[in-house]
Amino acid sequence: MWNSPNQVFWRWWTAGAVSSAGSAVGAVALPLTALTALDASPVEMGFIAAAGYVAWLLIGMPAGVLVQRLPLRGAQVAADVVRAAAVASVPLCWYLGVLTVAQLIAVALCVSLANVVFGVANQTFLPAVVPPEQLQSRNSLNSATEATTQLGGPSAAGLLVQALGPVATLLVDAVSYLASAVLLRTLPPRRAGGTGAAAAPMRAMIGEGWRFVVRHPIMGPGLWLATAVNFVCGAQLALYPLYLVRELHTPAGWVGALLAAEGLGTLAGAALTPRFTARAGTARALVVASLVAVLGAMIIPVGTSWAAYAAFTLGNVVFAAGVVVLSVTMRTYRQLASPPGLLPRVVATVRFVSWGAIAVGGVLAGLAAGAFGARAALFAFAAATVLAPLAVLASPIRRLRDLDDYRAPQAVTDTRPATVP
Repeated sequence: MWNSPNQVFWRWWTAGAVSSAGSAVGAVALPLTALTALDASPVEMGFIAAAGYVAWLLIGMPAGVLVQRLPLRGAQVAADVVRAAAVASVPLCWYLGVLTVAQLIAVALCVSLANVVFGVANQTFLPAVVPPEQLQSRNSLNSATEATTQLGGPSAAGLLVQALGPVATLLVDAVSYLASAVLLRTLPPRRAGGTGAAAAPMRAMIGEGWRFVVRHPIMGPGLWLATAVNFVCGAQLALYPLYLVRELHTPAGWVGALLAAEGLGTLAGAALTPRFTARAGTARALVVASLVAVLGAMIIPVGTSWAAYAAFTLGNVVFAAGVVVLSVTMRTYRQLASPPGLLPRVVATVRFVSWGAIAVGGVLAGLAAGAFGARAALFAFAAATVLAPLAVLASPIRRLRDLDDYRAPQAVTDTRPATVP
């Protein structure tokens, strides 16, 4: 029973929930550390936000091959330990009086590098222990769990920051990673499928995963859809603390509560996704959800005073609800439609492009905020959200009810492994 699929999933889920809760606290405490303890500039805030995702541009593609060659459990445990050590270094250096913005950028980058390996291994591990018919509901549960931590984490972080200060609050994040590592260590070993290709050159394996994704009639448009949405998300990560603290003059406790609105939207979207996609169809759900995300992004920077707080909350709820429907739907489709031997590289390819866009969005948002202000920058990046529905409407998805209704030609579905010369 200890290693039954059901027991394995719930231990895996608990580990993710614990580290996600800590990360939600850290996501508030780290930028507040930069703002309050080090008086970081808008450009520096943009670099901190970008460093949290730039690793996908640096090692995103090779990570798929590495995960295929490494034990999935060991890769996740090692990533948790690295993240814990990196985050714990901030309180230590602050105590010693040597903390700098450069170190915060380095810590965000180190965590980002570990996130790359962890994320690919984590998404590859789930289909190995969950039956295909349960993937949609399990992915929705994972998104709902992340939403719950996003809902409670920022609020708790705001209170902890007021009580302990932002630097000491980061210790909660470090402990959560260690707890996750302990739980993951109890899981049975698993490896990605397709081990026969593991001896092939890395470049050949990376190219095989890239061609499979970009040539696929569903995954290709889904890649550009995710890229457009994540580009805007990266900008929001950099702009939200600036907008709330320096333009709306929001107290630290309220910053956490307002940022928690994203978790509320994610929770609502995750709860609605299985029923909505079953009734409307997965392809149609992508079209509707992408339009909803555009609407939410446009609402976020509207208003002044209390009206601004209301618009920020409502816009985040709407935007997050649309984004989570997109995420769960495409993630489930990739896990079902990708051959097991290609899945780590498919995940790595998608995240290399789409999560790399988060880093680009963060840097550009910091530059735009420095020149025009955070509110103007939020409006500009909200306009860019319209690229998401365009990516869907310009593809075969617009003619489908469900994503798996499309029958791809053999050239697209060819999944022969990379060969060794």
